[in-house]
Amino acid sequence: MTRSEKLRLIVNLSIPSILAQISATVMFFIDAAMVGHLGERATAAIGIVETTTWLMGGLASAASLGFSVQVAHFIGANDFESARRVLRQSLICCLIWSAMLSFICIAIHTRLPFWLGGNDDIASDASLYFLIIGIAGMFFQMEGLAGSMLKCSGNMKIPSALNIMMCVLDVVFNYCFIYILNMGVAGAALGTALAELITAALMLYFLLIRSDMLSLKGRPGSFRPEAQTVKTAIKIGAPMGFQHLLMGGAQIVSTTIVAPLGTIAIAANSLAITVESLCYMPGYGIAEAATTLIGQSIGAGQKVLTRSFAYMSVGLGMVVMTIMGALMFIFAPELMSIMTPVGEIISQGAVALRIEAFAEPMFAAMIVANGVFIGAGDTLIPAIMSLSSMWGVRLTLAAWMAPRFGLKGVWIAMAIDLTCRGIAFLTRLFQGKWIKEKR
Repeated sequence: MTRSEKLRLIVNLSIPSILAQISATVMFFIDAAMVGHLGERATAAIGIVETTTWLMGGLASAASLGFSVQVAHFIGANDFESARRVLRQSLICCLIWSAMLSFICIAIHTRLPFWLGGNDDIASDASLYFLIIGIAGMFFQMEGLAGSMLKCSGNMKIPSALNIMMCVLDVVFNYCFIYILNMGVAGAALGTALAELITAALMLYFLLIRSDMLSLKGRPGSFRPEAQTVKTAIKIGAPMGFQHLLMGGAQIVSTTIVAPLGTIAIAANSLAITVESLCYMPGYGIAEAATTLIGQSIGAGQKVLTRSFAYMSVGLGMVVMTIMGALMFIFAPELMSIMTPVGEIISQGAVALRIEAFAEPMFAAMIVANGVFIGAGDTLIPAIMSLSSMWGVRLTLAAWMAPRFGLKGVWIAMAIDLTCRGIAFLTRLFQGKWIKEKR
């Protein structure tokens, strides 16, 4: 393949995923804006448990990727029967995993807001929101698993289109539950849960019935988990799960650092994170394309092509997110004003976004390089690198800077952490150990 052909392939695989990622961000953007117009207490209620919901989602994603990376490698080797064998086992294992996560959410939902530093004003709404999202975890797990499997087979369009549809459904359901039925924060959770349920059902249909490579229709086989498949999934997914656990824990600690700054700071922090996600979602879209291309190239034994796809994907991600970061810096106040009419929240959030804009190029390097490493099944060392930076740099600096500089200090710490991680991931990418260790 020529350089232009490889770049065109990366772009063609990235665009559907980028659109899906952006649409998902717009969904959260609109959701936050809907809740934000209910007042700062409603925004803070979701914001206080938001990082914990991310943690649960990250653990679910780690389980899915532990199996889908194996599928990508088998597809690259043209061993479709083995790919379907892994798929069958993944359905059972991921269902069991998601049930365990939902049970944990149910068990802790009443106390969680208080553990995170919330007060009585927001605790009731926050715990109910977390409970509903936790119960819907099985829908999220199946939607993520099916989407990941389709993408690893090279089908980016169907999961991306369904994710866009989910965003539209979420907005429609949220409007009905929040405003028409006057259900407030609980309505936002119910709208999201229902949208995920419908999307999960459709995603499984296209995977199990319609997929040319992975359809199980008319192809009988055992769903019983096999030791080797589960062991490989754990080898790939466990470092990512552990990373999500400690990274999610770090996000929760970050929330407890922000909580003493007051309701305004909690709301500004939550809304600024939502706005910032508009900037980095294209990076995650490119990372998904990189995971597919790297996984299939390694399965086919093409080392030179693998490296070429890796370098070009990371370069493309850095260019796109640098442009997005510049736009975020320029339009930060306007973006925050969409989310809330409260002037102080807009002011604090805009300052946070402009600080973060300077970290976007290295943030892109970290996001896309991590997608490359996942495709290669190299997850342990990148997880250790991320955790070391998160706990050793971000939280340490944030804990020291928050009492002195307020929310601004927390975001300065975040920008420094992301820059350090980006440099570390680029170093590992160009050293090439991530592929040498796998083949």
